[in-house]
Amino acid sequence: MAPVAVATDSTHYLPRALADELGIHQVSLYVGWQGQPEPELEMDGFDAFYKRLGRDPELPITSQPSIGDFLNAWEPLLDSGHDVVSVHLAGGISGTCEAARQAHGLLGERGLSERVEVIDGETACGGTGLLLLAAAAAARAGADKDAVAERVREARRALRIWFCLDTLEYLRRGGRVGKAQAWLGGTLKIKPILSLEYEIVPVERVRTAGRAFERMVAYAQDLHDAGSDGWVVQHIQAGDQAQRLIDRCREIFDSEPLFCSEVGPVIGTYTGPGLIGVGALPRTLLS
Repeated sequence: MAPVAVATDSTHYLPRALADELGIHQVSLYVGWQGQPEPELEMDGFDAFYKRLGRDPELPITSQPSIGDFLNAWEPLLDSGHDVVSVHLAGGISGTCEAARQAHGLLGERGLSERVEVIDGETACGGTGLLLLAAAAAARAGADKDAVAERVREARRALRIWFCLDTLEYLRRGGRVGKAQAWLGGTLKIKPILSLEYEIVPVERVRTAGRAFERMVAYAQDLHDAGSDGWVVQHIQAGDQAQRLIDRCREIFDSEPLFCSEVGPVIGTYTGPGLIGVGALPRTLLS
């Protein structure tokens, strides 16, 4: 294991085999109906969840990890001699990073807080996944805690990611609409294209799924032209659309995606099925 351990929460949605291969330590968020949340990381596939989400008038409840969950993840790493860089879901849409900071504060009582760096990734899903790839690359190269943390911040400055939703309805119901609030005054029958920084940021509204798809392809071209050549695609119950986007992006980047995966229930509760997203950063940050 690298001298610095990389930790995160469950909302990056890297393919599990890739996260395990890189030795990324995960703390789960929780999601479920009727007061019965379960750890997202323990779910065996997401199809049943999204099927119910589409028909149940009640929205699931999501909750952040407890302070104890973070300590349970970090303490064995510290006890084995590793420093920790822990990268988390944007604070503008979740209290997850704040809970991690509270856990970090408790470590100070034991004189261990200097060995853990908590970072608000100011993104989610594939964006967080890319930050974790950058962190893991630096850690595997032998960088110390401060250098791994700086690599994450450098990657965040370079990161760009867009996602398109089938509808704004789930964001409206879940109250996570962020700066796209103004869009709720009109029809929900649009295809919103959004970005994610500290909170959800509106980019563009289009009328058809076909137009939204072509805007995502055009954005991929913009990423390539700007030198962001390490790219990813994610989706929710939209595997065919994601494959089409991968095929078009292969032509643009002349390379394979760093990963493609499905976004899980904690984020999916607020976006709904039909999401497709593309993001990228320079591959030099992953070396």
